[in-house]
Amino acid sequence: MQPMMTLEELRTLLPQEFPQAMGPDSGLTVAEIGQGSVVMKLEAAERHLRPGGTVSGPTLFMLADVSAYVAILAHIGPVVLAVTTNMSINFLIKPPLGTLVAKASLLKLGKRLAVVEVAIAGEHDGTTVCHAVATYSIPPR
Repeated sequence: MQPMMTLEELRTLLPQEFPQAMGPDSGLTVAEIGQGSVVMKLEAAERHLRPGGTVSGPTLFMLADVSAYVAILAHIGPVVLAVTTNMSINFLIKPPLGTLVAKASLLKLGKRLAVVEVAIAGEHDGTTVCHAVATYSIPPR
């Protein structure tokens, strides 16, 4: 699956269309686009922590969900009304503080549905801390 959007196109589109997740202070960046995949990074900051000093589950869920969304847009173009219809997530180990890397891989990309697998790891050791599978509904084009 070849990407339809460039890294620069995504970096321009996302803050405009999805500012609550990709605004200038979000800590999220699209790091790379591959064939059937996207890599995103999150600079986990104090606001992403829960008591005990670990990155919160909602933060990891958001990173997985946004990564799946960006992977789909990168491969179908700027169809910003694609929406999550289902997502399952497994929190495997306590995530490290610092940069988290999410690799989203398209498992199925159809006309109306997409299924995306997301693995989140710490940038420094590469150990998977979270695994998710998301299903998205793609509006008619």
